[in-house]
Amino acid sequence: MPGSSGNGAVTRSTLRQQIADALRDEVLAGRLQPGQEFTVKEIAEQYGVSATPVREALVDLSAQGLLEADQHRGFHVHEYSLDDFRGMIEARSLVTDGMFQALEAGHGVLRELDEPRTAAAVAGVRRRGEEARRAAAAGDLTVLIGYDLRFWRELSILFGNPYLADFLHRLRVQTWVCTVQHLRRLTDLRGSLWSGHTEIADALYQRDTKTARELLTAYNGHYLTLIEGVTAD
Repeated sequence: MPGSSGNGAVTRSTLRQQIADALRDEVLAGRLQPGQEFTVKEIAEQYGVSATPVREALVDLSAQGLLEADQHRGFHVHEYSLDDFRGMIEARSLVTDGMFQALEAGHGVLRELDEPRTAAAVAGVRRRGEEARRAAAAGDLTVLIGYDLRFWRELSILFGNPYLADFLHRLRVQTWVCTVQHLRRLTDLRGSLWSGHTEIADALYQRDTKTARELLTAYNGHYLTLIEGVTAD
């Protein structure tokens, strides 16, 4: 029946996304290492599911640049270079600058700052920033990544272009995967992680795109210098 078929498709699609999210978290946490190989069968057994949603999830992550397919052998975690990181930063900066230009032109939800729903959304973004700041101060990279991704996901939605928001999220995930591969070499990250999220949120709330751009430039420069130092060792 159409109804049953539809429900099955939704269930499989949901499972596919859940597996993709779980594996992405494993990569971001550094538990799946660069170059580490695994098969569909191994992942299916690990999660106690059939091979089909696992294969689909792995293909999705490969399309996002996080994994690479090894013909007849399975998949492995993509290993990013310093040049990859520089390219991601450049691409990410182009996207955020486009969003700032939209804000300057009066587009997006942020133009309606007096609306209660918008004010609540902005407050939520700022809370994510506060949590990111605390995680950065504690040197907790895994927690910081989670809040950083939520911060930018929720903030970018306020600019009113869901396509840009999705693209930025994908870029930020890739950038963090690259960052994790290098920063996991450091044993203590306290005092080393950038923590100016709330300042960015406040600047954009005030439509001060000049300050927001300066903060983002500092953000990108901070991590570029940090990773350059690690890769030089």
